[in-house]
Amino acid sequence: MSNKVKKLLTARFGVVSPDSIEDYIKNGGYASLKKALGMDPEAIITEVKASGLRGRGGAGFPTGIKMESVRRATGSPKYVVCNADEGEPGNFKDRYLMEKDPHQLLEGMIISAFAAGADYGAIFVRGEYINSIKILDNAIKQARKAGFLGKNILGTGFDFEMDVYSGAGSYVCGEEFALLAALEGKPARSTFKPPFPTTEGLNGKPTQINNVETFANISHIIDMGGAAYAALGTEASTGTKLISLSGNINHPGLYEVTYDITLREIIEELGGGVPGGRAVKMVQLGGPSGPIIPPSLLDLKIDANEMRKYNLSIASGAIIVIDDRADALDILVRIMEFFHHESCGKCTSCREGLGQVLGLLDKFVDGTATEADLKLLRNLLDVMSQASLCGLGQAAPTAIKTILQYFGDELCGRIGAAKEVK
Repeated sequence: MSNKVKKLLTARFGVVSPDSIEDYIKNGGYASLKKALGMDPEAIITEVKASGLRGRGGAGFPTGIKMESVRRATGSPKYVVCNADEGEPGNFKDRYLMEKDPHQLLEGMIISAFAAGADYGAIFVRGEYINSIKILDNAIKQARKAGFLGKNILGTGFDFEMDVYSGAGSYVCGEEFALLAALEGKPARSTFKPPFPTTEGLNGKPTQINNVETFANISHIIDMGGAAYAALGTEASTGTKLISLSGNINHPGLYEVTYDITLREIIEELGGGVPGGRAVKMVQLGGPSGPIIPPSLLDLKIDANEMRKYNLSIASGAIIVIDDRADALDILVRIMEFFHHESCGKCTSCREGLGQVLGLLDKFVDGTATEADLKLLRNLLDVMSQASLCGLGQAAPTAIKTILQYFGDELCGRIGAAKEVK
């Protein structure tokens, strides 16, 4: 088990002060940037591609391909944007990275900018992360003073600046097009794709956008080389993964693991199991927009290939443990209320669909639901998944779909319940 816990991104947690660039440099910080600035940008991209690093925000797109696409795209200026709008309940890994080791993020972004040919970077931080914003602002000032940001970085002729931007509490800003719109001063709403940010991103220019955990990996890839980084994980899932473990668990917290670990090992060995010796009833992966699975699937490794067999993904890394006291319907109502509140309202399938789904769930709650209501619910979920513009509407039905798949009796058993009582 010990070989499945690997501290890479979290190695400096508690060792360096987040307010001290001197601490960071003493512990190997910015050495990868110096190395990268002596490399050809194409060589950096080659190493990132060889590492097999995929986006750690949930979509899992290959980072090296995204970096290469921005470099080869026409148009200037080019941008690097960090999505630090960690609004999905159950996720807190990016906050830890920003508040425990902020220069690791900055170094990864600067290297990425050099490789992609960008000259400006933006870190869009969830508005509620006030401490993260303060720490990042200070880190940027320190990096600028030390010559790692600004004009002619380390005498190489490379110019790059960055700033921190605060969100305003909008969950939908976690979607990259909504985030870019917010950075431009527009309403935070998604749009049709393509084009994608790599060709038409911030201000209509080529943009590499990744989340905090993804950028934090870049300096380690340059330091150890892409092949060595890839060897840390599995064939399909390289490197390490940060897990935000919460819910009915004895030891909630942030854990860094390799992809050959199972969900059960995370819950029982790292998390210490469920308090009071109660049984695990279900586990939600990735947060409210993720699937809810039964205990029978806990022996799955978090490796992408193994999870894909069941149409699952570890996504952003949240694991929410739910014990045997929970009512599945109550959980679904709360999840759908959250999405209904957070929808930007741009597309009909999401705006109207969420309200209709909540109305149907209410019928299951009070026992007046019929077989026709169940059929309508399934149809609505399919329409939302297929017709919504962004991940909010597309993924909102996931929890209900998986409850119907694995815990169908808890919903179907409510059909006609009020009639039976009479």
